[in-house]
Amino acid sequence: MGLSNAWDVATTSLATNAGLTSIVSRNISNAQNTTGYVSAKVANLATASSGAATIVSIRDLANASLFNAMLSSASANAAAQALSDGVTTLQTTVRDATATSDSTTAAQSPSALLQALATALQTYSSSPGNSSAASAVLSAAQNLASGLNAATTTVQNERETADQQMVNSVATINTLLGQFQDVNTAIVKTTATGGDASDLLDQRDTILQSLSQQIGITTTINSDGSMSIYTDSGATLFNVTARSVTMAATTAYSALTTGAAVSVDGVPVTGANATMPIQSGALAGLADLRDNVAVQYQAQLDSIAGGLVNAFAETDTSNSAQAPGLFTYSGATSIPGSTLVAGLAGTIEVSSAVDPSQGGSLSLIRDGGINGSSYVQNTTGAAGYSSLIQDDLAALSATTSFPSAGGLTASNSLTGYAADAASWLDGQYQSASNQATYQSTLKTQASQALSNATGVNIDDQMSKMLDLENSYSASAKLISTINSMFDALLQAVA
Repeated sequence: MGLSNAWDVATTSLATNAGLTSIVSRNISNAQNTTGYVSAKVANLATASSGAATIVSIRDLANASLFNAMLSSASANAAAQALSDGVTTLQTTVRDATATSDSTTAAQSPSALLQALATALQTYSSSPGNSSAASAVLSAAQNLASGLNAATTTVQNERETADQQMVNSVATINTLLGQFQDVNTAIVKTTATGGDASDLLDQRDTILQSLSQQIGITTTINSDGSMSIYTDSGATLFNVTARSVTMAATTAYSALTTGAAVSVDGVPVTGANATMPIQSGALAGLADLRDNVAVQYQAQLDSIAGGLVNAFAETDTSNSAQAPGLFTYSGATSIPGSTLVAGLAGTIEVSSAVDPSQGGSLSLIRDGGINGSSYVQNTTGAAGYSSLIQDDLAALSATTSFPSAGGLTASNSLTGYAADAASWLDGQYQSASNQATYQSTLKTQASQALSNATGVNIDDQMSKMLDLENSYSASAKLISTINSMFDALLQAVA
């Protein structure tokens, strides 16, 4: 090898070394200053005509399979967490002192309040002439009605909250898709001109990570380096341009309210009429909470309320017609039977006819006649009469039919149904909580696997930096030696 060729190799080596050092420094800086996952940058080297190695391009150290696994786990975790958070709020409606070991927490679940009413009735049946016992029944009945009212408020408020979060999620998705379009276009242009698109690829990956938190996605890479995005159900979110994701907000919720669906390019992806229902992402979890779990629990509450009206209904002694008795509700003209009255738990109340504070009489609980004289059972007004109280008490444990919308066993006693409803919600809470924990673990593992395979390891990068410094010293020493040889040659010629 001649001195000129050796000089070319040495100087090229210095330039390559400087480029590699810049890449390592860039990796370290990105790892320290960038939030979230950042892939390591590596150089593609080629041998020049002089025999020296040169940098021809810079690329991300990528693993599509692990990256997609991370996106999928992030979406599943977001869905599970959204549902868990909502069910945790709903579960407060069945959280009692006996369940929480918190002596300061008053009983508030319909099941516990119903048991309290049964206990009060039992005491009253033993001493039907005792006004204090009658007052205790009234108080227990009012607490039960208030508990059902409060539970309904909690359910519908949580549905309204979920709706607003869905609206926010849709806005975030549209913003991210707009950002994605800009970065995706820049990647195509940079790639076409042979430029370094690695930082742009990191930006695109970061956007995808944020997007996967909102909605489950899959992606495909096109021949020009661009990317297309689809929901996990197959609806197109991005292909050349961003597709519109829409949802109309519903500002007030009742048991009769059906929340608006989320649509992608006009195609529903949530709700009962969704043709391509999404499976993951916060949006999916929120939709499940708003449209399924909360709706089913509301149906259970309404079934309990309907069962109460039925159990305490008064019978007309002249024609056996029945009307709401101790428990009634807004607009009541008859008893519900096995028909679901949507929202009944939110409007159920104790009849004012038995409430002395509203001009009523406690004795009507014992004697009947809340709906008029033809409904009076204790026609003599005997203080020891307890048949009606005992009938009411028996009605709580008698097997009857409940609406199927609650998703529980339709043939059950009122106390059994209320207990099953509490157990169902506790089960939903435990399942959602466990799933959220499980999915969080999977997400952590997927992220760690990706980081191990393609992320920036500071220790590795520092080790490479030391190797490059040694290489730089060797190249510098070679240049110094070649320079001395050139000087000696020139002096010999002179």
